[in-house]
Amino acid sequence: MSDELIELEEEEFTSQLTGPVLKRILGLLKPHWKWVAGFLFTIAITSALDAYFTFLTKQFIDQGIALKDSARIMSLATIYGGLILVQSGTVFTFIYLAGVLGERIQYDLRKLLFNHLQDLSLSYYAQNAVGRLIARVTSDTGRVSELLTWGLVDSTWSAMNIISSAIFMMIINWRLGLVVLIIIPIMILIAIEFRKRILAQFRISRRANSKITGAFNENFQGTRVIKALGREDDNTREFQELTSRMYHASYRAAWLSALFLPTVQIIAALALGFIVGYGGLQIQLGNMTIGGIQAFVFYLTFMLWPIQELARVYAETQHSIASAERIFKLADTPSDVHDRSDAVEAKTLLGEIEFDHVDFFYEDRKSVLTDFTLKVNPGEMIALVGPTGGGKSTIVNLLCRFYEPRNGVIRINGMDYMDYKLESIHNKIGIVLQTPHLFSGTVRENIRYGRLEANDEQVEEAAKIAGAHDFIVTLEKGYEQNVGESGNLLSVGQKQLISLARAVLAKPELFIMDEATSSVDTLTEALIQRGMEALMKGRTSFVIAHRLSTIRRANRILVIENGKIAEQGTHAELLKLHGHYYRLYTQQFRHQLEVHYGVAEEIENNERENVSADSIMMKREKPKEEPTAAD
Repeated sequence: MSDELIELEEEEFTSQLTGPVLKRILGLLKPHWKWVAGFLFTIAITSALDAYFTFLTKQFIDQGIALKDSARIMSLATIYGGLILVQSGTVFTFIYLAGVLGERIQYDLRKLLFNHLQDLSLSYYAQNAVGRLIARVTSDTGRVSELLTWGLVDSTWSAMNIISSAIFMMIINWRLGLVVLIIIPIMILIAIEFRKRILAQFRISRRANSKITGAFNENFQGTRVIKALGREDDNTREFQELTSRMYHASYRAAWLSALFLPTVQIIAALALGFIVGYGGLQIQLGNMTIGGIQAFVFYLTFMLWPIQELARVYAETQHSIASAERIFKLADTPSDVHDRSDAVEAKTLLGEIEFDHVDFFYEDRKSVLTDFTLKVNPGEMIALVGPTGGGKSTIVNLLCRFYEPRNGVIRINGMDYMDYKLESIHNKIGIVLQTPHLFSGTVRENIRYGRLEANDEQVEEAAKIAGAHDFIVTLEKGYEQNVGESGNLLSVGQKQLISLARAVLAKPELFIMDEATSSVDTLTEALIQRGMEALMKGRTSFVIAHRLSTIRRANRILVIENGKIAEQGTHAELLKLHGHYYRLYTQQFRHQLEVHYGVAEEIENNERENVSADSIMMKREKPKEEPTAAD
């Protein structure tokens, strides 16, 4: 990522106000207010007891030790011991409540983000690295949860200790207490200044951390490509730049955090010296007792320690505030594709499909489809061919409503498909992609993903139709065989057959094949084609051009160039035109015809006489593997 983009992202987060973010963070507590109330009640009792113990110490000195009153000493010791037992119970209770509260909040956040990520359109995933999204759902939610649990425990306990200490100090000597309380505004002003600086550095650090996570993810997934291209040194250098950026930001944040605590301690030491000197004079004048000055000094220390603790917690919670900003930014991101308020269920997709003067472009605003118009009859098989970047995948992405037209209308059964509920459209579409994706789990679980309520017999029947059953039963555990991460324990062809079986089980009304046989051998291709024939029967289907045999069977072949239909017709009709399709076809297959048949001269002679390379091939025996059509 460029430095300019990094600076823009950091500026974007810096421009957000912490106040609204904190308000939203605290809003996460609202559904769990009973747990919060119990937590605050028990921690208030704990803090009050802490302060009262010091007051009891004063009474020990003034009423027991100074007066040598053994009965009073025993009475106070009994009270002290009883209150210790009570405080043990309150400490256990508020720590338990805080722990449960933290888990509930983290569950709520992860559920919120995961559900929202399911609703976001493909355009969002195309613009955001997977590693960053993982960091938001895992580490960022964990940090916010910690802020609202242990951060809340430490800060609340510290705040309660400050308040209770101030109250008892005012009881002992209100004049001296007022002098001590002057320290608090000074501490607040210092905290505000440090807060601004520390937060800015932590924001930069968190952004760098998410980029590092993304770099790890991309390097792990692309290890083969990296090694094959010898990019190890370049990747290491880029990674070092990312880690260096995070290191410098974290270094500055650590330096500011370290400077904050000594500043607080210096002010505390000055205040303590003043209190001891002033208290000594009051003792000589008879206005304070020895126990009183001892308790006052202890309360001062007891009150300043929580201030330092608050400073520590505050410095650490800057991470959580930055994480919360990232979480809320993700949660507030609208989906480019969503249901209209009056959307209805799509009962069927078996009717006519129409692209009516559709325009489309991606975020770079470079036009992909321009004034694209197409009508597809029910049950028709449409093959899409053409050069890379011509718009073939965009057509099927729009049809699946992964994206929506910028201009124009796509109609299904004569109705704007944006008036249908998105889920009802997706439930009726089956897709087999060029690069099949399997989920971690067994073969059976991956096939059943097409229809979760299907039983074992239906799963196996789908596998038989797709041509996957024969290889599945040869696996060590058959249908219970684990496929590994992303199906890496299986070959590409095996994964493709399982993907096809998954589509068969889903019983889609609209079927899409996107280069599904381009990476498989001839035998696997034949199995996939048989499964395709069974799946396409009675269904409308779109096939992005792959093997020749599939293209030939299409009712219509569309040649897509520069976002428009350059030609359309059957295989034979398009060859007779000697246009775009003919050139594409002969250029793609010339080399393999030469290799398999050694007929280069015959091709040239026959082309002069308008005899296609297809005719030459039909005269020859079938090659071991049919060539792949260009896309």
